[in-house]
Amino acid sequence: MLGGLPLLVLVTTPALAQDAPADSGGITEIVVTAQKKAENLQSVPISVAAVGGAAISNLAITTLQGLQGAVPNVQIDNFANTPNNAVFSIRGIGVIEPDPYAGNTVSIVVDGVPQFFSMGALIDTYDVSRVEILRGPQGTLFGANTTGGVVNVVSTQPKGEFGGYIKVTGGNYARFDVNGAIEIPLAKDLVSFRLAGIHTQRHGWVTNVWNGKPMGNKDVTAIRPQLLITPSPDLKITLQGEYVRARNGAPVVVNGGQPGEANYVPAGTNWNGSVLPMYVSPCATPNQPCVAPGHYYSGNNEVPDQSNMDTEFGVGTINWNNTALGNLTSITGIKHFVLFEYTDQDGTAKTNNATRRRTEGKQFSQELRDDFRIGDNLSGTVGAFYMHTHYDHYQMYHLDFALPGYDQFNQQFQSTDSISAFAQTYYRVTDALKLSAGIRFTHDSIDARSTLDAGLNAPALTSPNWAVVQVNFLPGGPLDLRNGPHALDVGGKKSWNNVGWKLGADYTFGTNRMVYASWARGFKSGGYTGRIGVAADGDTPYNPEKVDTFEVGVKADVIPRRVRFNLAGFYTSYRDMQVAEIYYDSATRVQGNRILNAAKSRIYGFEAETQIVPTEGLTLRGSLAYLNAKYKQFLYNDPVSGAVVNLAGFDLQNAPHWAGTIGANYTLPLQGDSKIVADVAWMYTGKKFYTAITDTPRSTVQATSLVDGTLTWHSAGDRFSFGIWVKNLFDNRYISTVYDSPGYMGLVGYAPPRQFGASAQANF
Repeated sequence: MLGGLPLLVLVTTPALAQDAPADSGGITEIVVTAQKKAENLQSVPISVAAVGGAAISNLAITTLQGLQGAVPNVQIDNFANTPNNAVFSIRGIGVIEPDPYAGNTVSIVVDGVPQFFSMGALIDTYDVSRVEILRGPQGTLFGANTTGGVVNVVSTQPKGEFGGYIKVTGGNYARFDVNGAIEIPLAKDLVSFRLAGIHTQRHGWVTNVWNGKPMGNKDVTAIRPQLLITPSPDLKITLQGEYVRARNGAPVVVNGGQPGEANYVPAGTNWNGSVLPMYVSPCATPNQPCVAPGHYYSGNNEVPDQSNMDTEFGVGTINWNNTALGNLTSITGIKHFVLFEYTDQDGTAKTNNATRRRTEGKQFSQELRDDFRIGDNLSGTVGAFYMHTHYDHYQMYHLDFALPGYDQFNQQFQSTDSISAFAQTYYRVTDALKLSAGIRFTHDSIDARSTLDAGLNAPALTSPNWAVVQVNFLPGGPLDLRNGPHALDVGGKKSWNNVGWKLGADYTFGTNRMVYASWARGFKSGGYTGRIGVAADGDTPYNPEKVDTFEVGVKADVIPRRVRFNLAGFYTSYRDMQVAEIYYDSATRVQGNRILNAAKSRIYGFEAETQIVPTEGLTLRGSLAYLNAKYKQFLYNDPVSGAVVNLAGFDLQNAPHWAGTIGANYTLPLQGDSKIVADVAWMYTGKKFYTAITDTPRSTVQATSLVDGTLTWHSAGDRFSFGIWVKNLFDNRYISTVYDSPGYMGLVGYAPPRQFGASAQANF
């Protein structure tokens, strides 16, 4: 059993997704479903990473965000002031926007079901078999919104055998987790039931200057029942449900203001009876990057410390093999969530601005596909997919910093429908040479409406009449802003047809040795801006974007089971790139939001990874990634200054140039077939720009360097284990996210400080 961090370095090699690379005689193989069929990872002609469930568990990672820095050319973040909203970027392609209208360019797929909403997409990683990360456009098999790639999460599935485990974890910041699973066969070889769950809680690591208490507390409980039905050897039906209850602290906003900005609060001042003085802004020096302090501070005096999210998720999967048509698969997915939270948006003890937000989203999807074979040389997959989504959202925004008592109220209502047909074929020319070709046609439609109202002297955000203002900027006096009439009422209906494809060839030259080349076209449909500030933000749809990626690679076991080297190089042509922007107009006191279409961008780079087993029990691993992602043609109209800026040559957001990892795993056998496993990993991510299209100094996220480690004892037969773990061993303090809004302030988020603890597990 791997002791800790194999996931943190050579993530595209088998050592990361199974249980014993070194002490079982070398590098072993793993099976992935990156092409929607079970294959040896080394035979898949895609740049794909596989992170094993054991590795995730050993390092006490509870969400996908815990993998940040572990996978080359992959960024896993959240928006600065909305921790529930996932921000994934693969090879420089991603969306940085907190509300659902922007969609995704990296698709999160859980047990075959795409997750449309970025809210809640930082999936809870309990009882997980593996996480696969596919880099580059995957539109042929995975559909729209995969211009960057796919994160494919595979839960542990019932096997028809009795067994299970329970694990308890404790750590600093009052960390306490308990998770486990049990499977009970109800009828031999016919019906089996599995139940998995987790409860995790901890205090936050940011101190509230208003009351001295921790901010960012976490309290999540999840449960996942599964039922496996096997009426015959060729027919397997899996029914799966999940409920996740999150009762976390409110989002933490760190004030990165500078003198002269609307939300700047001088350091050392006390407000509203705060127990601590105002902290020094991490962005206090103009025209310089923000710097994380030794102790993390923020402030919340206006709203409850509350972020509640309830999610229900269901999957029904039918696999019927060896039919006259081939192997048939049906995957039906449903999801519903409600997110309700308050946020003190100025991050101080001063009453400047705060929000009350609620989002309710639902989705339904159905996929039908057939894996077929014709003769000895031709095989493939054909299928159809349908998804319907809808969300309702409101945000009540108190902007006392702009004008005492000033309020804005935004509502969003959006429905989308997507239907597609696809085919992916493979033709074996010789025993060594294989050609592939795939195509997907997609029809997407959207029905969107957004409203915006403003007024003075609304009640407190916690009041039952929170949306009733005493003075509205429409005639008529007091008005419930939820029902209108509305100052702005925009949106519309629009549909798009898109075609994506992939052409490829691969050639094998020995066991686990291959070279490959491919050309993939991906796309993301257009839409309407939902969180509007002015009419122009939401009355005209933004256009689809298209991506062409050319990739060549080699996957080679240089010395079988001892030395592995994988290399992928790519070039991407990015057209009509959708760029999300939030801006603040101090003259009109309006926060504007829009999605622009940048004319052209180009991206190129590589991912190199190696794994070496020099002697029994020792595994060394490393990776190096390079990324050059820049605008090629983009005349940008600055909404604040009114100037037109040529951004050709500017870096794309969330796209560090360099990243690398080094790690080692050592297994020490003990008497009685027990063992100790030690693992250490170093991860480096280069400097990147976050949320500022013009790459301002304040939007810079500095380079990060982290060391993680584990030490785990396993009993004979692995019935019991006990381990200690540490993340960010040297307690380096970093900025993790920053949204630069000139004239307003910088919204800053901090990376986790050092975390450490111990875990004990019993298997049965």
